[in-house]
Amino acid sequence: MGIESGPRPGITLAVVAIVQFMVSLDLSVVNVGLPQIAAGLGFSTVGLTWVIHAYALTFGGLLLLGGKAADRYGRKRVLLFGLGLFGLASLIGGFAQEPGHLVAARAVQGIGAAALAPAALALLTATFPTGKARIRAFGVWSAMNAAGGALGVLMGGLLTEYAGWRWVMFVNVPMAACALAPAWRGIVAGPPPVRSGRPDVLGAVLATAGMTLLVFGLVRTEQYSWASPITVTTLAIAAALLAAFIYVERTTAREPLIRLGLFANRSVIGANAYTLLVGAAMASAFYFLSLYLQRVLGIGPALAGMEFLPFALGVVAGSVLAVKLGYRLPPRTLLVIGGLLTATGLAWFGLISPDGAFATDVLGPSIVASVGFGLCLAPVVSTATAGVAPHETGTASGLLNSSRQIGASLGLATLGSAAHHRTGQTATPEALNDGYALGLTLSAALLVAAVLIALTVLRRTSPPPQPEQSDDRDSLSAPDGRAIHPHATTRQLEDHRREDASA
Repeated sequence: MGIESGPRPGITLAVVAIVQFMVSLDLSVVNVGLPQIAAGLGFSTVGLTWVIHAYALTFGGLLLLGGKAADRYGRKRVLLFGLGLFGLASLIGGFAQEPGHLVAARAVQGIGAAALAPAALALLTATFPTGKARIRAFGVWSAMNAAGGALGVLMGGLLTEYAGWRWVMFVNVPMAACALAPAWRGIVAGPPPVRSGRPDVLGAVLATAGMTLLVFGLVRTEQYSWASPITVTTLAIAAALLAAFIYVERTTAREPLIRLGLFANRSVIGANAYTLLVGAAMASAFYFLSLYLQRVLGIGPALAGMEFLPFALGVVAGSVLAVKLGYRLPPRTLLVIGGLLTATGLAWFGLISPDGAFATDVLGPSIVASVGFGLCLAPVVSTATAGVAPHETGTASGLLNSSRQIGASLGLATLGSAAHHRTGQTATPEALNDGYALGLTLSAALLVAAVLIALTVLRRTSPPPQPEQSDDRDSLSAPDGRAIHPHATTRQLEDHRREDASA
């Protein structure tokens, strides 16, 4: 066995970028292909949404367990396991012959992604703890995160039209292989993890089951009213399971999935609430726009995917701009500006018309919303993971990703039901347009709510120091070894001291 050469930040960043692109891609790559998937496998209208929900729910519901596993068993080991499982599930899903086969494969993909995402983000946080390198690294991460979600629609359209819908699953196999090789050889295993107890598997099961039933109940409101016994019973059981999850986390003799004390940190709770709402809005917006382009404007999947290209480029541009502004503006300011821009773009999308066109109804709002979305990504990740103890970075990363995925599923279930109710039983282009326009307008409202959370929950901070002036701040650490974020203010440092005293 060769001698380890020490950390390789460049390889770590490259692997994390591929991983984040891949898991983000799978949230949107199937969207444009949904009509063809429904025709090929015989999905019902309601059942078709589970192609998205199966991935988002297992991804979001098991992310906390994935983050805890990364902290306990080692980030590199969990990353490799997740890559293998994700690639295998993608291969099997591409050969699906029944609706249940594809939904099951998507669920297993979500399990693999739940291992991948927090391990990758924890590796990034540990490799780039502070300063200029951290801002750049998170800028790359956010760009790949956004590009995966946006380019997923483009790739899905091209693959569906020219290679068949099965390739929206097969495409992940070479990407997983490309990440697996450098991760295996180039990422250096960290110090032996501290194993203070066995992970709380029961808590993960309760959280995932509760969220699945919650989404199931929301989706079924298209068939059963809110007051029907079926809806009330389903939502009541979901609430009971989620309450049981909280109880187990407070009382378990095992190592809890998440230390509930993390929620006393305003940065953590604020960033996660912000991400939940943004995830709900953006997943719904991608869904509605994909269907609007194909079912209302009547264009093919390849062209529909191409018309998302300005959105993808805008997100990357916004992410690059966030890196440059990150030296001059505090994260909260970027979250507010980005959220308002995204809300403006989605509200503009809400003005779509049945006889619309790309130039008049899609291009302008795509640019505004995408640049705003790109501005949000890096600051919210940096905010959610700054000041967290090193042994909890995987958990904090998993929590943030979980908020995004659960938000995506809840948003799609709720806004999809509202849009379906507005459309009614007659699926004419005009009726469909009204439903999609309502969904996009509600997505804009969710972004406004996210901005209000940033203003009221996150603390006001002063602009961060310039890179050449940040050496002293970069070296700060808490008494327990936690890295203090280079943007931390005096008040935040006092918060750290109070948390240490209370611990």
